[in-house]
Amino acid sequence: MRDLAERSGRTALEGGFFQAARLAVPAGLSLDRLIAALRTVMDRHDMLRARLDEPWELVIPEPGTVDVAALVHRVTAEASEHAVAERLQLAGARLDPAAGVMTRLVWFDAGPDAEGTLLWVIHHLAVDGVSWRVLLPDLAHAYEHPDEPLDPVPVSFRSWALALSAEARRPERTAELPAWKAMLDHPEPPLGGRPLDPARDLLARMRRVTRTVPPETTGALLTRVPAAFHAGMDDVLLAALAAALTETRGTGGVLVDVEGHGRIALSDGMDLSRTVGWFTSTHPVRLDAGPIDPAEVRAGGPAAGELIKRVKEQLRAVPSDGLGYGLLRHLNPDTAAELAALPAPQIGFNYLGRFTGGTGNGARTAWRQIGEGGGADPAMAAPHALELTGLVRERPHGPELELSLSWPEGLLDEAEADALAAGWTAMLAGLVAHTDGTGAGGHTPSDFPLVTLAQDMIDELEAEYMDERGTR
Repeated sequence: MRDLAERSGRTALEGGFFQAARLAVPAGLSLDRLIAALRTVMDRHDMLRARLDEPWELVIPEPGTVDVAALVHRVTAEASEHAVAERLQLAGARLDPAAGVMTRLVWFDAGPDAEGTLLWVIHHLAVDGVSWRVLLPDLAHAYEHPDEPLDPVPVSFRSWALALSAEARRPERTAELPAWKAMLDHPEPPLGGRPLDPARDLLARMRRVTRTVPPETTGALLTRVPAAFHAGMDDVLLAALAAALTETRGTGGVLVDVEGHGRIALSDGMDLSRTVGWFTSTHPVRLDAGPIDPAEVRAGGPAAGELIKRVKEQLRAVPSDGLGYGLLRHLNPDTAAELAALPAPQIGFNYLGRFTGGTGNGARTAWRQIGEGGGADPAMAAPHALELTGLVRERPHGPELELSLSWPEGLLDEAEADALAAGWTAMLAGLVAHTDGTGAGGHTPSDFPLVTLAQDMIDELEAEYMDERGTR
């Protein structure tokens, strides 16, 4: 939140910066019961009642103080894609954090005998992707079982924010400062023809290219590849990206802002599983593919395995849980200026996970999610010269990985961005091809935190004890 305020200013957050979910709701829905259900949810989850005061402070009014009926709008128009898109933008624009209007519902009433559609819009200051997994079941439960209370929230967002401020001043966190400074203190040439300009490079001027990875490759990226290297999907995506950047930009490391869910327990027993709010965190990491041949990675050769192991260890070398960078950069006045003076990553990366677009099993149950959406104020400054996102969508024929590259118009050459997208996709296919080979995979030093082992020593041990099937 503080990073966004610093970059785009308060006015860019007054409205139009939101996330949304689209639900199928039962035929014959009652408006009064829907309002009552939303009131129950808002009374339970504080951030839905939040108000943004000057200069930059969130205030949480008491439960029962919000006029919930004014936030629910019933329409009898057909819930066509066009109608939903129009209402989505209108509801998003009518959010007003300064007035405490963090959420709105639009019910497309299809009559007493047909399923309706519910559009739920929430300002991004009050919600993140994980929060929807709490809110959607809670709204359904509050409507269907109005006499049963919702489960409690063990840790409020306010408690979390206060804990973050205290965490930022702990000696263990301030001790991370030299590592973050060393990571950032390597000036890089502009990614495009000029540096990013926050006054000029706005979200309104963003361009985008997208590539889709076929189901057979996506399936392997979700299962066989990370399993073989004891890694995660982020590791695999970033390894392929490092190779693609080497191919298009030449050798040398590059700083990347890696975004994560941010729900990290700061103490034993801290349960954030039911806390609604914007937890997202980012931290820099320096990716360096090293002396690999990108052509060999594309072909699935040994360089592909070396690449995954190298990038995996670079990601594991981030201090602690990665949360320290944001703490020291924005919440500790003794360290913020030092980090602010250092070069910022020009590239942002976010793996959004898997999206089913529904219940995940095809069942036509009431209150199932049938879509999602969002919006951002066009006047907001672009956070990076290049934004990279990956998400997996479940399709009838299997999962598909979507890779998107976006950048402010005029900052990058579209042909260069297109080449990078194609290279990223090709490198991922190469990682899959390599993993399908006999004996591919293996551990890395971070897999053995209690001992000190060099990579070559691990490779020798695994080669010695590999079974006849090539399993390490």
